[in-house]
Amino acid sequence: MDLSIVIPSFNTKELLDRCLSSVFFSLKETPFFYEVIVVDNASSDGSLAIVNKKFPQVYLVRNTENTGYGKANNQAIKMAKGEYVLLLNSDIVVQDNAIGTLYKFIKDKNKAFAGGKLFNEDGSSQPSCGPFYSLPVVALMLFAKGDYWGATRYSPNQAQRVDWVSGACLIGRKSSFLSVGLFDEKIFMYMEEIELLYRAREKGYGTFFVPEAQFIHTGAASSGERRTPVVNIYRGLVYFYKKHRGRFAIAILRGMLRVKALAVILAGRMIGRPPVVQTYEEALSIL
Repeated sequence: MDLSIVIPSFNTKELLDRCLSSVFFSLKETPFFYEVIVVDNASSDGSLAIVNKKFPQVYLVRNTENTGYGKANNQAIKMAKGEYVLLLNSDIVVQDNAIGTLYKFIKDKNKAFAGGKLFNEDGSSQPSCGPFYSLPVVALMLFAKGDYWGATRYSPNQAQRVDWVSGACLIGRKSSFLSVGLFDEKIFMYMEEIELLYRAREKGYGTFFVPEAQFIHTGAASSGERRTPVVNIYRGLVYFYKKHRGRFAIAILRGMLRVKALAVILAGRMIGRPPVVQTYEEALSIL
């Protein structure tokens, strides 16, 4: 088996349907052998029925609880038969021959991971790659508006070696994932791929951005409530710094996150935005 395509999903029936349709359409004339593994994290929206009915060729893993992104991917990577593994979010739509493009690229690399270019539904570019989250990068992300290409994100149009690519679309050898140690299952969602690729770099692996491989990414489809991304990003950043940085850096990070949360809470109370206040109060409690 050449390639295993892994798709974790939680209550994303329509998106999963669209994702799988695009995967099989993209690979209809592929010259390599592949399998598709869907890991369902205890969905209650009929996702299982859709997969069984429309995509009987898919190997379906049924979890009894929502295990999170990292653990679901680890399950599938361990059972994957392919020499290479491509991880896709269930809210991805593959464009043209994007999977074949990534597969061809990674086959020519030794000790490497790679990812493609992500688009929003309206055709605008999503942040697809960037530098690791040093304190200056985090400061820009928290207190500056927009993305600063070359600082908080890398160009979405230039093929290059990067620190990280989005986990919504990540390919590597199965042996590479295993050698690095798979995803840290203590991270439920957000920051998992960055933490994994940080460990990969420490082991001598490179990470590459391949803009010719293009995907539409709806974004945050399996995360649940709207406030979840902010809370999990705070939690993921703190965990990453505890694991890979010293006490001084952790203290500065906590201070920046606290200032950001308090500023948003104050503004939210002034303009009457209770959901925003609740979100950042929950994020603040993590610190």
